Amino acid sequence: MSARLRLLLLPPLAVAAALAGLYLWVDGQQLDGISLFALTNDDAATSATIFDGHVLTKVGEHVRLVGISAVFVLLLGIPLGILLTRTRSRIVSGVLNGFFAAGQAAPVIGILVLLVAIFQLKSWVPYVGLVLYSVLPVMSNTVEGIRNVDPALIDAARGQGFSRWQVLRRVELPLAVPVMLAGVRTALVLLVGTATLATFVDAGGLGDVINDGIKNQRDVVMITGAVYAALLAVTIDWLAAIAERWLSPRGLRPEAGR
Repeated sequence: MSARLRLLLLPPLAVAAALAGLYLWVDGQQLDGISLFALTNDDAATSATIFDGHVLTKVGEHVRLVGISAVFVLLLGIPLGILLTRTRSRIVSGVLNGFFAAGQAAPVIGILVLLVAIFQLKSWVPYVGLVLYSVLPVMSNTVEGIRNVDPALIDAARGQGFSRWQVLRRVELPLAVPVMLAGVRTALVLLVGTATLATFVDAGGLGDVINDGIKNQRDVVMITGAVYAALLAVTIDWLAAIAERWLSPRGLRPEAGR
């Protein structure tokens, strides 16, 4: 099987197999009222599966948390990365790198609690916390990708009369895309994992399911939420890998040298 087919087929097949296995396992368990309510949000429920509406609603909330946060991570991380390659100011570079490095080094739950303490339970608080925690890989990889462009190519572009903006848009950014997209993949996986902690600031998502299982000591509920979160991370990483392959310049794709 070629590398392209493995990329396209193996991850979704593995996710489907894992969901099928989880479904069969949960279906074979003797669920009590607490577990049924946690999975269905219905006091009258007599049975539950991993595809009940309540669980899928939590999956949708988790995707919303990750998706909106990812948009702001890109809107913030890429321009800041470009800015760091345009400025020679060590103060600017040090402040930006230090700020976002501190945001990633601090526990995300600590960032969320601090934001709630300052701004109360605003709807945007979890997004700010997730963005601060996940923007560093995108910014750092943008800087690394642009700085690793061969200086000879930049000199050649300037020799043809390109402005600095044209050099950035037509030479540096296209050649930096593979490294930048690797940072985006890292940020997306970080977002999926850390978004489970948004349950502690009433933001919903799969963290609600996991937390219900932990609080009520119901392993079936906890494992259902945890497996969904893990499979969502695998799925998003798979989609990002496809985007990384096809958005990279043709000559830089893995199969280009074959």
